[in-house]
Amino acid sequence: MARIAYILLCHKDPEAIIKQAESLTATGDYISIHFDARANPEHFKAITTALGNNPNVAFAHKRIKCGWGEWSLVEATLYAVETAVKKFPRATHFYMVSGDCMVIKSSEYIHDFLDDHDVDFIESFDYLESDWIKTGWKEERLIYRHYYNERTQKRRFYAAFNVQRKLGLTREIPADIQVMIGSQWWCLRRQTIEAVLNFTQQRRDVMRFFRTTWIPDETFFQTIVRHLVPATEIRTRTLTFLMFSDYGMPLTFYNDHYDLLLSQDYLFARKISPEAIELKERLGALYAEKDVGFQISAEGPSLFKFLTGRGRVGKRFASRFWETESSLGRDRELMLLVCKKWHVAKRLLEQIGQETDIPTIAYLFNEEGTPLPDLGGIQSTLGKRTRHRRALMRMLFDYYDTNRLVVCLDPSAMDLMQDFFGDRSTTRMMEIQCEFTDDYLRGHATRIGLAGEQTPQDTLERLMPTIRRDIVNESDRIRDADFDNLNILRQADDVSDHIQALEQFLTAPPEVAEKIALTNYLFAD
Repeated sequence: MARIAYILLCHKDPEAIIKQAESLTATGDYISIHFDARANPEHFKAITTALGNNPNVAFAHKRIKCGWGEWSLVEATLYAVETAVKKFPRATHFYMVSGDCMVIKSSEYIHDFLDDHDVDFIESFDYLESDWIKTGWKEERLIYRHYYNERTQKRRFYAAFNVQRKLGLTREIPADIQVMIGSQWWCLRRQTIEAVLNFTQQRRDVMRFFRTTWIPDETFFQTIVRHLVPATEIRTRTLTFLMFSDYGMPLTFYNDHYDLLLSQDYLFARKISPEAIELKERLGALYAEKDVGFQISAEGPSLFKFLTGRGRVGKRFASRFWETESSLGRDRELMLLVCKKWHVAKRLLEQIGQETDIPTIAYLFNEEGTPLPDLGGIQSTLGKRTRHRRALMRMLFDYYDTNRLVVCLDPSAMDLMQDFFGDRSTTRMMEIQCEFTDDYLRGHATRIGLAGEQTPQDTLERLMPTIRRDIVNESDRIRDADFDNLNILRQADDVSDHIQALEQFLTAPPEVAEKIALTNYLFAD
């Protein structure tokens, strides 16, 4: 009978990880966990304390810091797989899951299914010929070397790419492999996993190639398995049910999707909302149940396509089944950095990104050119961003796979502030109150179109009090709104006051807040 070793990569929510591991091992299966070394050490301690005595649970023999789009995700997977192969010699299959995945069939059903299908389940489509990549880079992921994380080191990432492109520093794909692409949620037989691990030891040239490709978790296993295993023994599909919106983001499932999920022709589902407590409990209990009959109708993708199409032609008659709410998410924390001097906020934002693992985005509701990921078009104009503000922010949380995000806003954006503070998520705000010289205000008047090069000096002088008063009034409106979690960082205050404000705003340790507060030339014009 099939015995499964689940390979779990995770970085948050220790209570959910513990419950997931206990559920998946309750019927004799195994789990090997890699918990991101970048994550909260107290969370890892809680997981190891709770699961340390479970003989069916193992922890990757080496923990590393992981980043989206990096080789580190593949490396962490390999560490967890190596541990599972060594610790669980009776495991016949190895199934990749995440903390957002939940089983949607019983253990009995899953074991019978794998016994009846002696094949590997992994999406592996031809990288260059297929249309698996809908938008964005394709060849560029492979023929250039990517050394930096696109999300946390955006400037270095694109600078390195542009230098290589300008100088023509491309590279060849290893001659004897055909690069494939697909979902990272695979289920592989033991002999396949052992062949892959042996390949990693023998083919250092291929390993070097994938180490500097971009988003290798979508190509590494997909390519190597296809290289090693006959096509007749591969099913080019995933056993994890997931669907994507028009914007390329995974749909989220909630409590009322239980029956829908059970009827799909899959074994797991992703992503389950952190707030879907009842759904998680029902699915967790399902795994150990006996003699459960499943009526497979597999209508999820077609239902999604049908309802989406009706929305496009103006015949949307009810909420789409995946849109149960428009909240950013109860467990998420949006931090608003508000400042009239945009260059000051951007300097501080860059330092926050360097000293913490919190994703940061500059004035996305104020500047058209703010660098944003491709979210299917919702990010393309300021009008769309503002109109679909909550949808945009939720997609950004999902894109960065984070529960914390820092964005910059202009103090005039009161409607955005009120909307975000009215959400069920946690919203924090820090207003940076700068000092404004007359020279700066004259330049500001020119930038916003109140004055030009030929404007008489006496006209400018009459404008100065009005502009200064408007800036003060914007700050007053923020304070009068009585927002919770509001901190103020004043240019005139001591550094110790700046550190305290940053500690409260970021809920960061004092030493981290101090490094951020000491940003070079923070208030320089």
